[in-house]
Amino acid sequence: MEVLTEIAKYCGATFLILGGFFEIIGAIGFIRMPDFFTRAHAVTVASVGGAVLPLIGIALISLSHTELGLGRVYLASLCLITALLLLIVVSTGSHALVRAALRTKTRAVDDRNRGS
Repeated sequence: MEVLTEIAKYCGATFLILGGFFEIIGAIGFIRMPDFFTRAHAVTVASVGGAVLPLIGIALISLSHTELGLGRVYLASLCLITALLLLIVVSTGSHALVRAALRTKTRAVDDRNRGS
């Protein structure tokens, strides 16, 4: 049983590190992308990867701590429910923003980069 708790701890830590990586990549993408649509994609990747993966990691780490008793199951289930809701809400919100920009004929390329 100790082997499984160690695996859960290491997997949880890996998810936490991956979440930070997605946040950094999303921030770089937001700065470097030329227009609204690609920036919205970068922000969505950062929001989903940077929020959902650490929540899954916290759920795994909390399940590996046996001293928490039944509180570990409660904490893990709250983290997983929050992660599921974030997946739905962030993706839907980003889609709504991009669709509204597309319907209002927002230009795809930013004119600041063209020198005009």
